[in-house]
Amino acid sequence: MSNLMLAGLVGGLLVAVALAATNPTTDAYVRFVEARLVAEIEKMDQSAPRRDRDLIKALFRAQGPKLVEGVVRPNTVRSNWGLLSVFETNVLDQPVLVLGVAGQFVPLRGVEEATLKVGRLAF
Repeated sequence: MSNLMLAGLVGGLLVAVALAATNPTTDAYVRFVEARLVAEIEKMDQSAPRRDRDLIKALFRAQGPKLVEGVVRPNTVRSNWGLLSVFETNVLDQPVLVLGVAGQFVPLRGVEEATLKVGRLAF
């Protein structure tokens, strides 16, 4: 085996170990969803009355973590592939698919549609 092949093998193993060590958990996913909802609420439709927007923001600040924990966690299935995870969540009959890799989350499908449904319910 040449030194170049050995270096490539060692590099590949290091990458695999790093990915496995940073594979996101369901707890991290729930925190990601909560942060995403906070960001969406902060930039919500400006045409709605200010009082309504302020009320929704205040309610989410007070009850958001409980809401996310109670709705997202029981409706989420995590497929752990060792180096990455795939999170499938059903939000208001809208399937959401998110890839978790290297401590980051990459929305794949349904995130925008679910956000619109949640936004419609808020108003």
